[in-house]
Amino acid sequence: QLQLVESGGGLVQPGGSLRLSCAASGFTLDYYAIGWFRQAPGKKLEGVSCSSVSDGSTYYADSVKGRFTISRDNAKNTVYLQMNSLKPEDTAVYSCTARRARCPSSIGSPIAYDYWGQGTQVTVSS
Repeated sequence: QLQLVESGGGLVQPGGSLRLSCAASGFTLDYYAIGWFRQAPGKKLEGVSCSSVSDGSTYYADSVKGRFTISRDNAKNTVYLQMNSLKPEDTAVYSCTARRARCPSSIGSPIAYDYWGQGTQVTVSS
């Protein structure tokens, strides 16, 4: 059974950092692009980042560029999202997603992905 499980969310003060993890089971991430989405209360789902395996490319939404970094550890079958300089507007439920090989042309298109995790809450507040 293919499964993605996120962890690492929590409460952090503005300007702080968190690292989210997305652990895969039932399949190997070596052949899958991994994306991160987030959804804040009352707002639509936003594509945050994506990591391709076909060419190693990474992509970021403008709202997080320069602050978030996506990386993968294939030995652990895990993808990470390092989030620095966090802002209150980063508060959301963060979910990881997977699709074969490369990121879609629009990383913010949820229908382009095949597998989803349950999500982890990130709250940025003083």
